[in-house]
Amino acid sequence: MSSLIWLLIALPLAAGAALAVTGTRLNRQAPALGVLVAATTLGLAVAAALIGPSASVPLFAGVRAGVAVDGLSAVMAITVAAVTTAVLVFSAGEFGEDENRGRFFGLMLLFAGSMLVTVTATTLPLLLMAWELMGATSWALIGYWWHDPERARAADTAFLTTRTADLGLYLAAGAAMAGGAGTLSFDTLPHTASPWLHLVTAGIVAAALGKSAQLPFSFWLSRAMQGPSPVSALLHSATMVAAGAYLLLRLHPLLAATDWAGPVVAWTGAVTALVLGVVAVAQRDLKQLLAASTASQIGFMVLAAGSGGVAGGTFQLVAHAAAKSGLFLAAGAWLTALGTKQLPALRGAARTHRLVGACFTVGALTLAGLPPLSLWWAKDDVLASARAESTGLYVVGLTAASVAAVYSVKALWYVTRPLPENPQAGYDTERPGTRRVPSASAAPLLVLAGAAAALGVLALPGPAAWLRDLLGVPGEPSPKAWELGLSAAVALTAAAMAWWRPFSPRTLLPPAVVRYAEGWLHLERAAHAIVVRPVIATARALAVFDDRVVDGAVRQAARGGLAVARRARRLDDASIDAAVESVGRGGLAVARQTRRLDDGGIDAAVSAVASGARSLGRWARRPQTGLLHQYYAQAAVGFCVLVLIVLLVR
Repeated sequence: MSSLIWLLIALPLAAGAALAVTGTRLNRQAPALGVLVAATTLGLAVAAALIGPSASVPLFAGVRAGVAVDGLSAVMAITVAAVTTAVLVFSAGEFGEDENRGRFFGLMLLFAGSMLVTVTATTLPLLLMAWELMGATSWALIGYWWHDPERARAADTAFLTTRTADLGLYLAAGAAMAGGAGTLSFDTLPHTASPWLHLVTAGIVAAALGKSAQLPFSFWLSRAMQGPSPVSALLHSATMVAAGAYLLLRLHPLLAATDWAGPVVAWTGAVTALVLGVVAVAQRDLKQLLAASTASQIGFMVLAAGSGGVAGGTFQLVAHAAAKSGLFLAAGAWLTALGTKQLPALRGAARTHRLVGACFTVGALTLAGLPPLSLWWAKDDVLASARAESTGLYVVGLTAASVAAVYSVKALWYVTRPLPENPQAGYDTERPGTRRVPSASAAPLLVLAGAAAALGVLALPGPAAWLRDLLGVPGEPSPKAWELGLSAAVALTAAAMAWWRPFSPRTLLPPAVVRYAEGWLHLERAAHAIVVRPVIATARALAVFDDRVVDGAVRQAARGGLAVARRARRLDDASIDAAVESVGRGGLAVARQTRRLDDGGIDAAVSAVASGARSLGRWARRPQTGLLHQYYAQAAVGFCVLVLIVLLVR
């Protein structure tokens, strides 16, 4: 059955690569092909979850590339494939034929394929490869409208921020090899010898927190909202931002192997859930609100991973994926129809476009954690694990849940208001609106809204026990009746207060807090001051050193060699003339022949070597464009060639 799991990950990767390189030649067929591949991948994911296949192939000496669908990876594979299918169905009506739909659908499938490799990988080297491909395709998707400089800069910010955190995976791989982790499989990582174990854990935690937009990396998610709405629905609900939380849930035994990792991860998740919830309350842009709420909701998953609640974190991940992808698609539908995503301009949008409004309402109420919808149950599962770990964690998590009710109801409050007297005045601020919602958006919105509401059945005693057994954590704590009642009361109270009060962040938060929250705590500015500027200053200093010292030494050496050569030639000329005068005409003929050999042979050889070196220098300078993405692409191509050589040689 190993062929099934290889087909599961190879189909979207191969189809995505083919669509991405065909350009505009398959624009008309790209949506249908993309949806067909995604739906087939979903069927393969379901079959793999039922069968549980695994496979392993040699990669390097003593290191294998392993994949498996078992427990958590089975749940994640189905979730990723299902959300990808829904988003691509929606995207079929989102892009006109004049746009490069082949490239878009190809990149989306490539991203989904890399995410499937990420969730099925059982060894660190294969995870690294998938992690890199996921980062590269996310950069291309966020900056899909690359001709807009602001969008291109946003993609660069998201890419560089997550890449900085991703260096932790390389640290973890190196430390694991040094610590005797053997094949670098996930099962062997917790048995790494100390002190390498702490470096492995620190690297994994840093990479996961960065990818999942947890503090202090959260600001990249704000910038990522410059991408198309379907990209946000896929990357920032069930896949890219969830990858870090998934990794922490998957490697919970590694966190438990140290005394510090679990508490650090749990408190980071709890604080992010609370603080980014406040950031969401302060937003006036719908996609920015949803982005901040994503970081906040992922915080609950990270809290679960740190406190040992693998089942609760998985439940939260799946329920959030359904609710948030539907909300992002609804926001995208309104952006297409009305040309804006500003909340004040969206007053009455749910009344104008009723189907989108109904689905958005279900998603927002689910996100608010109101009973009996799925995220109410999921948060209580997470909070039960947090309470078993620390009362402080439970209190912070419960407070974050109340803030979630506030920002969810805020979004709902705006879109359900009666239409203003002149709604057209607020439209078309970001792009011309079509004043209609594509018909293709109805089915995915209904499916995702239904899933967001119905996934609460996983909290019932039978399904809950089945999920814990599937994940191999049958003894995890479950919420008690009073915990369910308390969280319901907190969520309902917070939602009621947010609904009935005249809504403005300044009525809920101090002005100073609002200013910082609106700017995502100015974390990007802090990153520039603390990291970017010192790195650039160091790079400039090194460039000056390179020009003046390294290159200067080479130039001086060349000048010295040239001077010596000229002196030698003068001596050579003088010697030949002296020989001519002493030996006469016969000696002169020999000297002339020697001189011809010197000029035509030795000098020609030297000139040929110099010309060849000059040509090699020109070729070596061509890849040095100064463009980061080209360096990254060159490294990726070189790495792929290396892997192919290794595999073919074996």
